[in-house]
Amino acid sequence: MENKTFLSGTVLAILLASCSPKEKQREIFSAPETDSASIQKPLDSVAGNSLIDGHNSQNSLDWNGTYEAVVPCADCPGIKTSLTLNKDNTFHITEEYIDRKSKNEDKGTLEWDKTGSIVTLKGKSANYKYKVGENHLTQLDLNGKEITGPNKDLYVFKKK
Repeated sequence: MENKTFLSGTVLAILLASCSPKEKQREIFSAPETDSASIQKPLDSVAGNSLIDGHNSQNSLDWNGTYEAVVPCADCPGIKTSLTLNKDNTFHITEEYIDRKSKNEDKGTLEWDKTGSIVTLKGKSANYKYKVGENHLTQLDLNGKEITGPNKDLYVFKKK
């Protein structure tokens, strides 16, 4: 009987000893605890551009140059528009009304929004907003939203 008790005690000790390393192993492979201050929050995506890597239209694209489009006109076939954006944040725009002898020119400065993807022209008469893309500009409405509907492609300016 004494041998059975000794054997039972030995088996019990072995079982307990074998459980301990597993518990330590579980601690090693569990994720470390972090406080909420040390967790970096993901950055939002604004106006369709990702801010995660810090790249935007302003710092990643060759945006300066001349862009052209024929935008819709309420009482004429269209307005042939040529817009030049300069590296020094100035612009020059020419708007020629097709089938009329009317031509408007303006120049001024351009301002980038905080996302670095939209420019606003600040001239004597020009006060347009454009979303800057790779070799194109998309004219936005007065509220800074993309123009929708069947004519939306007419508001896309192609780089020359």
